[in-house]
Amino acid sequence: MREYLLERTQIIPRSRETVFNFFSDPRNLELITPPWLHFKILTHPLPQGAGSIFDYTLRVRGIPIRWRTLIEEFVTNEYFIDRQVKGPYQLWHHTHTFRTLPDGSTEMKDRVRYIIGWGFLGAWAHALWVERDLRAIFDFRYQVIETYFKD
Repeated sequence: MREYLLERTQIIPRSRETVFNFFSDPRNLELITPPWLHFKILTHPLPQGAGSIFDYTLRVRGIPIRWRTLIEEFVTNEYFIDRQVKGPYQLWHHTHTFRTLPDGSTEMKDRVRYIIGWGFLGAWAHALWVERDLRAIFDFRYQVIETYFKD
């Protein structure tokens, strides 16, 4: 099984506290998730912080997927880590870090480690569409964040 890595960095012209509060609120996932995924949160009310678990559904290439996320670590205004405990990946480990820059803006970094599983078929799916789809999702997210936090 091969582990893949997706990393993104974005500079957001807002305070670290503002950016952290936005990203650590699971309700904002609907805003930053592309509409073609038909993302819907199932857990209400949504818990927040380390140990929180929430469920949602989405469609990947038309296939309905149920996903359960656990917030493994949560340090206010610094970072949080979410991990898929139920869903399509054998491993999905997503670290979000936040750092204040000298001009007062915030550097936000995403680091996703993932394993598809399924041996040769998983590697084939990754090469054909998984990597491209994940990049498109994070590109969409980048654009939404640029617009949402625009000066």
